[in-house]
Amino acid sequence: MFKNLSKKLSKTLLKIRNYGRLTEKNIQETLNKIYNNLLEADVSLEVIKKFIKNIKKDFVGKKINNNFTPGQEFIKLVYKNLIKIVDSPDKNINISTQPPAVILFIGLQGVGKTTSVIKLAYFLKKKYKKKIVVTSTDIYRPAAMKQLKIMAEKIKIDYFNIDKNTFPINIAKKALNYAKKNFYDILIVDTAGRLHVNDFMMNEIKDIYHILSPIEILFTIDAMTGQDSINSAKKFNTTLPITGIFLTKTDSDTRGGVVLSAKYIIKKPIKFIGTGEKISNISIFYPKIIISKILGMSSELSIIDNIKKKINLKKNKKLIEKLKNKHQLNLQDFLEQIKQIKKIGSKNIINFLSKIKTNNIQNFSNPIMNILNIDDNTIKNTKAIINSMTKFEKNNVDILNFSRKKRISSGSGVPIFKINVILKQYNQMKLVTKKMKKNNNFSKMISYIKNLFNSKN
Repeated sequence: MFKNLSKKLSKTLLKIRNYGRLTEKNIQETLNKIYNNLLEADVSLEVIKKFIKNIKKDFVGKKINNNFTPGQEFIKLVYKNLIKIVDSPDKNINISTQPPAVILFIGLQGVGKTTSVIKLAYFLKKKYKKKIVVTSTDIYRPAAMKQLKIMAEKIKIDYFNIDKNTFPINIAKKALNYAKKNFYDILIVDTAGRLHVNDFMMNEIKDIYHILSPIEILFTIDAMTGQDSINSAKKFNTTLPITGIFLTKTDSDTRGGVVLSAKYIIKKPIKFIGTGEKISNISIFYPKIIISKILGMSSELSIIDNIKKKINLKKNKKLIEKLKNKHQLNLQDFLEQIKQIKKIGSKNIINFLSKIKTNNIQNFSNPIMNILNIDDNTIKNTKAIINSMTKFEKNNVDILNFSRKKRISSGSGVPIFKINVILKQYNQMKLVTKKMKKNNNFSKMISYIKNLFNSKN
């Protein structure tokens, strides 16, 4: 759903990304474009004005972090303030109560409540291994109860069955008693779609609420309906204490403004999003992931996450300290680094380096490309070479003449020409680290990576 908005914002921010100097004029021009981008995406005008105001307030007179250009710092502020708009401290589902924990779904007609009930039941069963029963109080929509029953059976979730001619209030009473008697952990209740202007239906949902005393009341919003659902939610919230939002159909080709408006306008957290038609297509709402997608940064995050899982930060920290203290990279250090390069994958590293370019780091692309050309044989041969060297040779590689290489080749089983290739890669790695230290880019890149790796979703 963020494709169009992401495309527009990425285009707007691309121009400012590498600015070395930001003026009042180019900041204002960029903010005007962002304002139009958000307005076209059906973001609430109230939200847009607040967002633009916060950006101006944060950026004016702000000291620029040395790890970023002013343009990058500006984008960082855009990212931070968008997160602030959609994030909430109480965004996690609450089921910490004496069983059964009752979750009540409410909302307008046709927003996907029934499917969302099943998706949440599936999610909670899989994640928390809870005993769950679902039921429906929707006696108005033809086959509403049957639909929920069929879907529940499909994922092996219990369904509380009752005659469709039973009043919704009585269904709620009996379902709650059934859940208590049969020791269910969670009872999830589907309700009929209703308009806030329909007094009869609003009184009915109030009565259901008082009977069930739900720990969660999730208002379901269709991402395709735009601001109408948000305005309705505000009215619903005056009748019932909504605890969160379940956003459906986020996989649709819509403008995406609902995501940025809902929490701010309704003052309730988005807790879950439906990401497709399948029952398993449900996701906890992670603000940083969503905003990264909107800003076109999701591929960067996936690369960082991939590297984060595989990199050995402890060993790298020792190496960084060693290089800072003017020690040289030795062959053992080189071996440890190429092992990590192989584990992470050269493609991931190349993509990552292209994302974090700062000042002159990109000038080292050619030697870096050679260093990244690592396979299992390179690691195996490097180990064998090191094991065939004397301690003095390991720490003074420059003394390796032909006769020494011939001896090492004989002991390791690695041909001399391959020893020369590995030594060339080793020297290139030394050259890169030396240049980066000299230009202070080494510290900048390490600091930048640390900032990225320390960030949490």
